Amino acid sequence: MKKDIHNQKLVKEANRTMLQQSTRRHFLKEGAMGFGALALGSMLGGCFGNSSSSSANLFDATNPLAPRPPMFPGKAKSVIYLHMAGAPSQLEIFSYKPELSKLDGQDCPPSLLAGKKFAFIQGVPKMLGPQANFRRHGESGIWLSDNLPHLSTVIDDIAMLNAVTTDQFNHAPGQLLMHTGSARLGRPSIGSWVTYGMGSENKNLPGFVVLTSGGNDPDAGKSAWGSGFLPSVYQGVQCRGEGDPVLFIKDPKGMDRDIRKASIDAINKVNQEQYQEYNDPEILSRISQYEMAYKMQISVPGVMDINDEPAYIHEMYGTKPGEACFANNVLLARKLVEKGVRFVQLFDWGWDNHGDSAFNAVDIGLVNKCRKVDKPITALILDLKQRGLLDETLIVWGSEFGRTPMQENREGKKMAFKGRDHHAGAFSMWMAGGGIKGGTSYGESDEIGYNIVSGKTEAFDIQATILNQLGFDHEKLTYESQGRPFRLTDVSGKVITDIIA
Repeated sequence: MKKDIHNQKLVKEANRTMLQQSTRRHFLKEGAMGFGALALGSMLGGCFGNSSSSSANLFDATNPLAPRPPMFPGKAKSVIYLHMAGAPSQLEIFSYKPELSKLDGQDCPPSLLAGKKFAFIQGVPKMLGPQANFRRHGESGIWLSDNLPHLSTVIDDIAMLNAVTTDQFNHAPGQLLMHTGSARLGRPSIGSWVTYGMGSENKNLPGFVVLTSGGNDPDAGKSAWGSGFLPSVYQGVQCRGEGDPVLFIKDPKGMDRDIRKASIDAINKVNQEQYQEYNDPEILSRISQYEMAYKMQISVPGVMDINDEPAYIHEMYGTKPGEACFANNVLLARKLVEKGVRFVQLFDWGWDNHGDSAFNAVDIGLVNKCRKVDKPITALILDLKQRGLLDETLIVWGSEFGRTPMQENREGKKMAFKGRDHHAGAFSMWMAGGGIKGGTSYGESDEIGYNIVSGKTEAFDIQATILNQLGFDHEKLTYESQGRPFRLTDVSGKVITDIIA
């Protein structure tokens, strides 16, 4: 009898073990090895799609940020992307529309309102003429407003895109589309794609650095520089222009550098054992990030310090050491690309020209914002040129959309100040350096800057052109996720060949 009871217990225990081995938790845990192997396989061979280009070493298990050659020789080695968050009015900066002046104060024609969606405009708004004077500049004769007097001196180094359009008229979706190729969350940013494809030339610095100014982050938040479904090692590292450049970069009290290194070594030993068991590529990202954090403690404070720059450089950029400002960030961007950082993303907040306050007025706030960015952006172009770096550094200036030729009348009422509503139909961007043909002007909007007449340019075209200048075919730089290959430009995009030297 006792023997039968014992045998029954053994059978029950065996059944329980078999049941545990078939549970969802056990399946997911043990299945991680297979999933990780699949993911790693897509990382090793998924970058260039079906291209014959060598991609076997795309993801280096020992250093995922190791420098890698592009698909073909690119003109640029790095990118500095200047994003004016909030969408400045192109009609007061780049887009010269004298016909709009003649309509100033008149009721907006019904044809401009029928079937259109606006963020705030209701009823019948008044037309608003340009609140700036324009002149031709340089040998190219490109029109530019008097809000950017310094930039006018380097206009022949710039390629203007006059017919940029988007299908998003709210800030966060517009910023996401411009930087990730999708108006929805979850896609990798262009900086992540670039570092995934090229790695970094400096093993002690991140391949993708983000700097913000203006007092706020962009509406899209950190998703604008996130890695999405790419390994997290490729996400942007946000640095600060004042205080510690990266939070928690200093060793805690009571812990010296040797103890910190021993701690990281111990943690990564556990991570290595986990990777050997499960083959999860995200574990490799974690190992790389711990190592990078340790290296950054030495390298970042030096490269993020502008105090050692000569006086003429501070005068040139208009920098203010110790403060968090756009000028400081632009100088830091130059220092970062000089040290081999692939992609530097600058977001400057405060360009939402609605006219609901003096700060947001096109004839007050916009003028003040232009004064803060005009000198440092011009200095960046000149400084890179004098250092022989402009030809290999691509500068991109832009925003998420433009502004309407009519004055905003929120809730059908005239605003307290002169301002314009969001406008997705037509706005301006520009590029310089990195193999771009300076002194060119591509595309045209109609006589009031409302619709595109020629040279229509979408976010995907800008992304395709950036990748092209770095040496990548945007249709072949792919990554397997959710059972299919993804790319930055989705199923769209064309290289803007007219602006390439």
